[in-house]
Amino acid sequence: MLEPNDALILLVPVLPIAIWAAVSDLKRMKIPNTAVIAMAAVWPLIGWYLVPWESWLWGFAIMAVVFVAGFLLYLTGTFGAGDAKYSAAMSGLFVGGNIGEILLITFISMIGSLILHRILRSLSFVRNATPDWESWNRRRFFPFGLSLSSIVVFYLLAAIWPQG
Repeated sequence: MLEPNDALILLVPVLPIAIWAAVSDLKRMKIPNTAVIAMAAVWPLIGWYLVPWESWLWGFAIMAVVFVAGFLLYLTGTFGAGDAKYSAAMSGLFVGGNIGEILLITFISMIGSLILHRILRSLSFVRNATPDWESWNRRRFFPFGLSLSSIVVFYLLAAIWPQG
């Protein structure tokens, strides 16, 4: 797990990128490639300073594995291409993390994002304020960028405020 100060350093660039990706996915059901590139740049540009050299390199290995897994999920229609690329771009940040905590954050973020999206979609004042957002009208698909962004942000927040 990252040290609290290291997680805070990473959160500074990650938070605006995560918000950008989530809002773009809500609005257009697409995560822009520029957001993916920005997120992918965080690990090589900042990670080397925060973690040991070996861990930094393992971050790239994790990114490659997640990219392949995301591509396979894209081929099956389970995942969007932007979701696959964005997952890979952010995955280096999880190097050295506790897998149990990561899975718990992933589960809570996925369920919470789905519930939040469904609640917001049902509120007329939200729909009136954002009438052009595609995710409100797509019944079969869900803007997974919202969940992915939540996962990386909550992971970094959990590292900033460790328990015990």
